Amino acid sequence: MGPSLLLSLLLLPASLQAGSSKECNPNTDFGIDQPASLSAPERGSTCISFSYFYCWELAKDPRLSIAVRRTEFHGEVIYNSTQRFVHKDFKNRISLDLREGQNSGTLCIRNLRKEDENRYFCRVQVETLRDNKQVWQSIPGTKLTITYAAQATTKGTTTAATITADLNVVENNGSSASSPLSVGAAVGVALAGVVLIIAVLGLIVFLRWKRSKGLQTKARTVARESVQNTEEKYENIRITDDLTPQGPRASLCPG
Repeated sequence: MGPSLLLSLLLLPASLQAGSSKECNPNTDFGIDQPASLSAPERGSTCISFSYFYCWELAKDPRLSIAVRRTEFHGEVIYNSTQRFVHKDFKNRISLDLREGQNSGTLCIRNLRKEDENRYFCRVQVETLRDNKQVWQSIPGTKLTITYAAQATTKGTTTAATITADLNVVENNGSSASSPLSVGAAVGVALAGVVLIIAVLGLIVFLRWKRSKGLQTKARTVARESVQNTEEKYENIRITDDLTPQGPRASLCPG
């Protein structure tokens, strides 16, 4: 091995270390990748996956910080990992999963609401060895669309979203299955039940009234027949008395 080759090998590590930050292009050598759009059902869950890259040499304690903005690039911060900040609109509904040793993670939102439909931007902040603190953020962000809860199919590249549909539908083969009634249908069924109950009660009252009337009529008929029988018996007695023959009276005068 020649002296010049040996000298080049000895100087190579020093030259790489010294030029690591100088060779970093701040216009192209950093960025964040996240899906352009996601779709998830109301009351469901969704996770915005992201990965980031950079060319700076990090400090021994890089103090990695992940933040998320909404609506626009300079919009309101809804989450900050280092400050442990969560916006009031997402209390107990948002969580961050950072994979140790990898420049990627997922931000999950649970119990989605219609007002969560928005655009979200992930931001990364680190401490570098020679270039101080560096902060960069996704420019396009991720557009989140909230669908109705009945729509169990998500669009785009939704990741780590578990959707449970509590609806049973009628299968194509014609087999019947139960499905939850709408509010209008439920009210109609309730009204039909009330009408049926009223009709049944009305029929019961009518039958009882008719039966009671029949008993009264029968009682009156029996009473009338009893009176008629009594009158006929009385008349028969009078007729018998009138028809009884009277014999010759005994004479009180001696013959």
